[in-house]
Amino acid sequence: MSARSTPSVSSAGLPRLLVIMGSGETAPTMKGPHRQVFEQLAASTGGAVDAVLLDTPFGFQENVDILAAKTAEYFTDAVSRHVDIAGLARTDHSDVVGIETAIAKIRAADWVFAGPGSPTFALRQWTGTPIPEAIGAKLRDGGAVVFSSAAALTLGRKTIPVYEVYKSGADPYWVDGLDLLTAIGLPVVVIPHYDNKEGGNHDTSKCYLGERRLLLLEPELDDDVFILGVDEHTGVIIDLDAQTAKIVGKGGITLRKDAVSTRIESGEIVSFSRLQRGPFIEASGVAPVSPAEFTPKTPDTLAADGMESPSLTADATRLEADFDAALAARDADAAVAAILSLDNAMIEWGRDTLQGDEMDRARTSLRSMIVRLGAAAASGVRDPRHVLGPVVEAALAGRVAAREAKAYSVSDAIRDNLADAGIEVRDTPQGADWVIGKSASL
Repeated sequence: MSARSTPSVSSAGLPRLLVIMGSGETAPTMKGPHRQVFEQLAASTGGAVDAVLLDTPFGFQENVDILAAKTAEYFTDAVSRHVDIAGLARTDHSDVVGIETAIAKIRAADWVFAGPGSPTFALRQWTGTPIPEAIGAKLRDGGAVVFSSAAALTLGRKTIPVYEVYKSGADPYWVDGLDLLTAIGLPVVVIPHYDNKEGGNHDTSKCYLGERRLLLLEPELDDDVFILGVDEHTGVIIDLDAQTAKIVGKGGITLRKDAVSTRIESGEIVSFSRLQRGPFIEASGVAPVSPAEFTPKTPDTLAADGMESPSLTADATRLEADFDAALAARDADAAVAAILSLDNAMIEWGRDTLQGDEMDRARTSLRSMIVRLGAAAASGVRDPRHVLGPVVEAALAGRVAAREAKAYSVSDAIRDNLADAGIEVRDTPQGADWVIGKSASL
């Protein structure tokens, strides 16, 4: 591999940051990485960061305004940053003033974000406009480009037409991407959702393309081009000034050429030149791995690493187990805390633009927990021994006194009355003990 050049350090005062996320761009998992990027920009600007959401990738949808507002709300609530909406859902219309206004916002922004939608729709709207140059200028002159999911697909030399292949049944093919990364020494095809498993009984990895179809397409790539795969709820933060790449989130990234892959896992910080070398073993000295050889992080290992759970389903499963344990221990406060925590998790994950059916399943868990807590409340959540203890112990003390006075009929009457109430008295060498029988009405 020949050496690749990287532009000189920014003269604008802003760090040059490229952030590529596989998914989860508006989920709790990515709050930390988003904050890190904003804080790094704020250190150069004195606090304020001019941030713009590029709404083109989902601009074909009828609810584009709602999706844009929901995404902006995520950054306000979860990241404590105001993000302006570019208002550039489409460029194939006659509103020249609106288009130019949106482009001016992008040029002036310190931080530009784009996320889910259709990569080919976005490319049709952006190609032949000043938008690619305005985005690329951030990587050259200073600023942050944060692209995830569909938008991430557009960054490279080629793009997978996901909707056309996976949804419409077209034979696999490449379309030209924006090719914004060759200029920084990354002649790549970016593939987000690299470890996707939604298919269950069929392969939906490699952004729903699957391994078989990727093997068919790989030979068509130029000799210098390799694949940069980014797992779901995972990102890579590339600092072009510091020449570093930090992997964040729950998975890893894969560098691949002709079915030969190397992986870099979450938590690792490598030199940018390591990414530029790609999977080429003779240059990097890193051993190749098979996808079967790595294990995705679990909610437990994520928690140990100080990261968020990777999905709403993981949160719901964990909190329902906490609720079960609380009911078993008759701890009403802990049971209520589990319900409120799940409600809060649903609000947090509700900002995510890609949820599948997770919200419905979490809502089912929440309703079940509420119903079960109501049933427990009807019979009393507190341990009956704590409620009945003072009364039973007083009766047993009276029984002892009666026996000492040789009033055995009174002693027997106390025992029989307790038995009728479902309290079984057992005389032991250490004194009387008692248990609550199944016939007790509490």
